[in-house]
Order: sequence, then structure tokens, then C-alpha cells
Amino acid sequence: MAMAAEKINNTNQITETNHQQQEEQTCFPCKTFVQKCDHFVKNQRAKFYIFRRCIMLLLCWNESSSD
Repeated sequence: MAMAAEKINNTNQITETNHQQQEEQTCFPCKTFVQKCDHFVKNQRAKFYIFRRCIMLLLCWNESSSD
């Protein structure tokens, strides 16, 4: 019984360590508030660009199929 509890505890510790490492890797370049904001704006700009391209693609496809 003690071995099972120890294995569960070790698994939880490994999971927490992996989660902390992932957070550090994703947020490592962003140390200051300005850098975090800049990173956020760049990500949003990229997402908006992709969204615009998809909308234009659908509009052009719809126009060409109705001809």
C-alpha cells in the first residue's frame, strides 16, 4: 500500500515539474510587462491575419462558385 502511495506521489511531482518547465519555456522570453504586452500583440496580430486570409478565401471561393 505504501509503495502505491509513493508511486502516486512521484507521478504527481513529475507532472508538476513538467508543467512548471512548460510554463517557463513559454514565458521565458517575456520578463517585463512591456515584453509580455508586445508578445501578446504579436500573437493577436498573427491570429487576426490568419482569420482575415480565411475570410477572404471563403469569400473568393463563394464568388467563383456562384459564377
